[in-house]
Amino acid sequence: MSLLENLTPQQVKAGLDAHSILLVDVREPGEFEAERIHGALLFPLSSFDPAALPDSGERRIVLQCGSGKRSAMAAERCQKAGVHVTAHLAGGIGAWKAAGLPTVTIDPETGWTRDVR
Repeated sequence: MSLLENLTPQQVKAGLDAHSILLVDVREPGEFEAERIHGALLFPLSSFDPAALPDSGERRIVLQCGSGKRSAMAAERCQKAGVHVTAHLAGGIGAWKAAGLPTVTIDPETGWTRDVR
């Protein structure tokens, strides 16, 4: 596998804010439903197909998972399939939350989504 760029939560947040990255979450649906980064798209590793990734246009695809392990695995699959994905959120959503950045979760009392810091 070629070198995978480890992006910090701050770099990913800046890219999301600037609309310069497309964040792809490779966790499983239950994990994504429980808590996610706003704007991330779900492509679970268990059924991950690099060819099915959306056309990101001018945006760079950045992968993300819980800790960084599964996103690195997904990046390796992309590279083996000839799909140009070279970056992930180092430390995953755990690092994102540790940096104090917001997530979206489901309020168990109402079923509505809410932003969490």
